[in-house]
Amino acid sequence: MKSRFILVTISLLTFVSCEVNPKPINYGSDGCHFCSMIIVDKQHAAQIVTKKGKAFKFDAVECMVNHLKDIDVTSIELFLVNDYQAPGNLIDATKTTFLISKEIPSPMGEYLSAFQSRVEAEKIEAENNGELYSWNELLTRFNVQ
Repeated sequence: MKSRFILVTISLLTFVSCEVNPKPINYGSDGCHFCSMIIVDKQHAAQIVTKKGKAFKFDAVECMVNHLKDIDVTSIELFLVNDYQAPGNLIDATKTTFLISKEIPSPMGEYLSAFQSRVEAEKIEAENNGELYSWNELLTRFNVQ
């Protein structure tokens, strides 16, 4: 009976520890996995979560995208970016519209921002110039294969 309880407990702990969910970003203390800068910008941060549930946090979308060049992308379950218009709100990067505009600085100098709504991205692009990208177009621009 005792060994059965231990087996069930270990199984539950393993299941819970591999949960595939975003992890909170502790702005001002968490470091970027790619460049090691402290993450402070709630409008440009990003995160990937592996299929095993491990989260990697980034201070900018460009850090996350550049990191993808060095890993097996098939091991990633979630690609998340902060919505520029809802700071701190992580959204699905694969369904996001991205804007590169010299009028909107990002932490690593690529001027890259993410928008949950394409309509909102188009409005901001009209006010600030720049170029809009889908997730796949962005990966192509950054040479991520």
